[in-house]
Amino acid sequence: MSGILSMILAGGEGTRLSPLTGIRAKPAVPFGGNYRIIDFVLNNFVNSDLLQIFVLTQFKSHSLMKHLSRAWQVSGLTNRFIDPIPAQMQTGKHWYIGTADAVYQNIHLIRGVDPETVCIFGGDHIYKMDVRQMINFHDDKEAVLTVAAIPVHISEADQFGIIEVDEEGRMIGFAEKPNREDAKTIPGQPEMCLASMGNYVFEATTLMNSLEEDAAIEDSKHDFGHDIIPKLYPEGKVFVYDFSTNIIRGEPEYSRGYWRDVGTIDSYFEANMDLIKIQPPINLYNRHWPLRSYHPAVPPAKFVHDETNRTGQAISSMVAAGSIISGAIIYNSVIGHNVHIHSHSYIENCVIMGNNDIGEGCRIRRAIIDKDVKIAPGTVIGESPEADRKRFHVSPGGITVIPKGSEIGFD
Repeated sequence: MSGILSMILAGGEGTRLSPLTGIRAKPAVPFGGNYRIIDFVLNNFVNSDLLQIFVLTQFKSHSLMKHLSRAWQVSGLTNRFIDPIPAQMQTGKHWYIGTADAVYQNIHLIRGVDPETVCIFGGDHIYKMDVRQMINFHDDKEAVLTVAAIPVHISEADQFGIIEVDEEGRMIGFAEKPNREDAKTIPGQPEMCLASMGNYVFEATTLMNSLEEDAAIEDSKHDFGHDIIPKLYPEGKVFVYDFSTNIIRGEPEYSRGYWRDVGTIDSYFEANMDLIKIQPPINLYNRHWPLRSYHPAVPPAKFVHDETNRTGQAISSMVAAGSIISGAIIYNSVIGHNVHIHSHSYIENCVIMGNNDIGEGCRIRRAIIDKDVKIAPGTVIGESPEADRKRFHVSPGGITVIPKGSEIGFD
């Protein structure tokens, strides 16, 4: 679609996802065996035929930039690009202060493209969305800004921008991360609120004018939720797009409206577990909505089995290419590229990211194992969260996390 520029905010530090974000930005965290978190929003734009994309990076961006250069190069097509933009202090001696400031510091890029419409999306959520449908809604309403929204439980209100709408879908109220007691609920649903997904479609002139006005306010947080939206919606031209109406060819009805904020270890773990359900709420296998990413040049996964009580098998699991399950049993787990799990080991309810070596006779449950980890034979992880807390990070939900590059049990 001509005249449309897309900007992905991918500079988040992701402190709540530590230690997975100890060496990388949140959007670069591996997900689902084959992917990085940012691949989902990029696929949404590419599958929507929107190929003028800037990816704004900041914190610990090397891993993200490397992934983008490997997986998301666009060349040879006029006015088609996916360009990573590192933070460059374009407007002063400071890095990005807030989400609006991140875009403001790159306002020269918007002027260079000269679009009619600018899509500003977050780069750290798991979902599928035909962005063209949101843009069509925006155009039909003649809006200056359209905000995508989903219902959330009132207990989560303090994590989102909470929206009020009228019968026409016009925004008539907005509060950024209010207390539960102050959050406005959906009429007729006293336990639910309407939450911003952090995905915006702007009329380009309105966006640039709003950013310039906000940049001149010294005590502003320079944030879309705190500052830009509250100033725009009282003018009556801000509308709310109901994400649950977004339809993707080949997707089952029960998956409509699936969106996960993977901002914590527990939410990240649960989103991975969603992928291996009998009826996964997000389908990686829809040929009408291909999910691109970088795939290393590795052989197919191999399962080694013989008749001496060495059974290599994976049950209710996903195993990426290059992995060898050598006489081990994998249950209800997601296994990334180049993972070697040796004989008589048992892996249950785990996310193993890739380039791992797990020795013989290990028992590992409810764990996230980052890349390049080596685990000695006979190691037990996840059977006693109390014991694991003495050695590792354990989430509030009891998920044990092994950081990238660790060597466990070789003391």
